[in-house]
Amino acid sequence: MVLKLYNTLTRKKEIFKPINNKEVRIYTCGPTVYNYPHIGNYRAYVFEDILRRYLKYKGYKVKQVMNITDVDDKTIKGSQNENISLKEFTSRYEKAFFKELNKLNIGKVEFYPRATEHIKEMVNLIKKLIDKNYAYESNDGIYYKISKFKDYGKLANINKKSLMSGASGRVKKDEYDKKDVQDFALWKFWDEEDGNVFWETEIGKGRPGWHIECSAMSMKYLGETFDIHAGGVDLIFPHHENEIAQSVVTGKKFVNYWIHNEHLLVNNQKMSKSLGNFYTLHDLINKGYDLKAIRYLLLSVRYRQKLNFTFEALQSAKNTVDKLIDFIDRIKTLKTNIKDNKNINSLIKKVKKKFENSMDDDLNISSALSYLFKFITKINKLISENKVSKSNAKNIYDCMLNFDKVLGILEHKKEILSKEILKLIKEREIARKSKNYKKADEIREILKNRDIILEDTKYGVRYKNIK
Repeated sequence: MVLKLYNTLTRKKEIFKPINNKEVRIYTCGPTVYNYPHIGNYRAYVFEDILRRYLKYKGYKVKQVMNITDVDDKTIKGSQNENISLKEFTSRYEKAFFKELNKLNIGKVEFYPRATEHIKEMVNLIKKLIDKNYAYESNDGIYYKISKFKDYGKLANINKKSLMSGASGRVKKDEYDKKDVQDFALWKFWDEEDGNVFWETEIGKGRPGWHIECSAMSMKYLGETFDIHAGGVDLIFPHHENEIAQSVVTGKKFVNYWIHNEHLLVNNQKMSKSLGNFYTLHDLINKGYDLKAIRYLLLSVRYRQKLNFTFEALQSAKNTVDKLIDFIDRIKTLKTNIKDNKNINSLIKKVKKKFENSMDDDLNISSALSYLFKFITKINKLISENKVSKSNAKNIYDCMLNFDKVLGILEHKKEILSKEILKLIKEREIARKSKNYKKADEIREILKNRDIILEDTKYGVRYKNIK
């Protein structure tokens, strides 16, 4: 089966054919570094990681760009509120972002361009748009002329005549000075509120609009036409719609496949601070939740379906991950003297085919996981019946690690703890077995304050370092 992906632009599944045979070029919208990303953001980043991993699983070489938006109204205001430079302010959140990507085992991509380091490319693109009459200068900035682009609204499937004032920009709505309410800002001329954040350029003193950043940076690193542009459904309009409009200046098709993941809900509600259901990854870690479980929950539902986050679902994800890791450990340490079971290789081939067929069907990971769990159930039954040889176990283990190239949750290393920490864990076990629960809880809290989380299982106590 060949890989098919749902293209937002055409609103149908299409056979994936990269421009350059075995190389896939991808652009994904990264964070605006004015605060810590919330778990809804990480749903998108995990989905994009699965997409990247599966393309590599299929033998493609991947060249991916994820931008860092480090200049906009929010970053400027944040730096001013703290009376520090824009660079110092955004660096804090950028650094935290990369640490969190690592914690969720989201693989590194090839390029992470910052907007502030690509002003020249943005200015050059804006100049081309002006030269071809797609943009014009106003009192407060330079705007894109939507009336000039006949296909505007095609990605979002909307009629451009229905657009409302201020719907397509990220600069201050009350400062628009444009010919048409639909037009969006490419460049904002400097004003006093921007303070010392500006660039002296051929098109004037100021700073870029949000949308021009991605068009300029994607073209620099991936070319004027590339394979995949991915992101959350909230970016379809206006951001991605505007990127397409800006790219018209090249005379070429901008992107072949537009892929968007659905929203993450919390208890079936939109996440918001006013509802008290707004969570960052840092919040979940502080509550003691397992990183592998968080990753698993975020990837376990097909990307085009809404994902409902609940703490019950997170606990269920943790239980599932524990079972998967227990299975890996069981297979890895299996010692038997029986002959090879030829049926095992047949089971491996079948699950591999079903896993890949599911993923080829627009990354249907829910289906892929269901086949994986059925396979594990069958193997566990055969182990209980003493029908799995050491050689069979090795093949099963290799099969699971192969799947983990896509999932990124199964491999684990035993934590190496200090003698002091190990002593405390042992003391707590003694206290717990002697029903001195007060002392056991006190030791648990001491360990938690040292970033060690304990979990009591039927296999004994487990510990994780959450630093």
